[in-house]
Amino acid sequence: MSEPAFAVLLLLVLAWAVTSRLLARFNITGAIVLAVAGYVLANPSWGPLLVDVETPAVHLLAEVTLALLLFSDAARVNVSQLRRDVAFPARLLGIGLPLSIVLGSLLAALLFDDLSWGLAGFVGATLAPTDAALSAQVINDKRIPLRLRRALNVESGLNDGIATPIVVFMLAVAAMEVGTTGHGASASGGALVDLVLGVVVGIVVGAGSARMIAMASRRRWIIPGGRRVATLAAALASFAVAVALDSNGFIAAFVAGIAFGAALPEDVADVEEIGELPELVGEVMALGVWFLFGAALVPVALDHVSWSMLAYAFLSLTVVRMLPVAVALMGMGLDGRTVAFVGWFGPRGLASVVFAILAVEELGESEVIRQSIAIVALTVLLSVVAHGVSAGPLGRRYVESESEDEAVEAPRTRRLGPHDNPDGA
Repeated sequence: MSEPAFAVLLLLVLAWAVTSRLLARFNITGAIVLAVAGYVLANPSWGPLLVDVETPAVHLLAEVTLALLLFSDAARVNVSQLRRDVAFPARLLGIGLPLSIVLGSLLAALLFDDLSWGLAGFVGATLAPTDAALSAQVINDKRIPLRLRRALNVESGLNDGIATPIVVFMLAVAAMEVGTTGHGASASGGALVDLVLGVVVGIVVGAGSARMIAMASRRRWIIPGGRRVATLAAALASFAVAVALDSNGFIAAFVAGIAFGAALPEDVADVEEIGELPELVGEVMALGVWFLFGAALVPVALDHVSWSMLAYAFLSLTVVRMLPVAVALMGMGLDGRTVAFVGWFGPRGLASVVFAILAVEELGESEVIRQSIAIVALTVLLSVVAHGVSAGPLGRRYVESESEDEAVEAPRTRRLGPHDNPDGA
């Protein structure tokens, strides 16, 4: 990324930040603003700004952004609160996510004859994780039952980390199929070792840093604000150490976040407060990734758009997501409206974009690779618009419908008072 492009990006982030509440009234998210700006200002065909998605700096930005968000999301999971209703998010993650990956992969193989099984699996796995940030209005709307908001938030926070090893494996398979010789090709033989080593690094760095912060806080070795800085350093260190050891940095960051949240004593500080800095830095960097998405991936999607791609994108956001959710939530006593609500609010976002950028690095830019990246980019583009615009209205509609149902049911379930006659006399 050139210096002028970096300067414009920071000014755009500033402009969005100071108008974010105003734009939210019109259901315009930061992802929409930055993606549109990237497409208009840094489009390779006419944009005045220069952005090269193949440079190491761009790949590092994307990787570190995802690592920070994986750590932050995992660290924020409140295990004690989750135990009260663990079945809801557990079903979404344990049943819904694998079914979405399988269904999305099969659909890609069916609709696109040019895609190998490895690339079809990559597309399906890349588009399975959800991003709650794109429907933040739903997650933050306290009128919506806490159970639903917590399930959606936990699902989006954890499914990135769960899907990451599958994406990495499918990239390795695709690299062998297309004959590339990058990191992905070498990873095919040692994928399990990389995964295990990433888990070990995550546990050691996450739990160790939490214990260090606790000890330093109790002995008053740490200055005000130092705990936030230490947490940010722990998040970055988990990723950096794993990469230095040639293991999976994303898995390390994800596991480190879980270990950090579990090992940090409650008497030291609130996990959400300590994790504020890595989460904030990750959100700012995420806006930069959305700018790159608009500059580099959206043009690829629009250059390769076809009816089959549009069909896949539509089915990915509906059937591929909503059918597995319906299967996962069977037997939980939820009405159809609630199941449809949870199924729809599974937007595809930052993780899918980062995985697509990584695919460029791992697999090169042959026509079939560009086609698979275009499929991912087009689906994410439609999701950014559809879920961003619908979050507010559909959230309000769901609350109104639930209130109407409660008003209808209330007279039927009202307990008899002392002057009520059950026989009607």
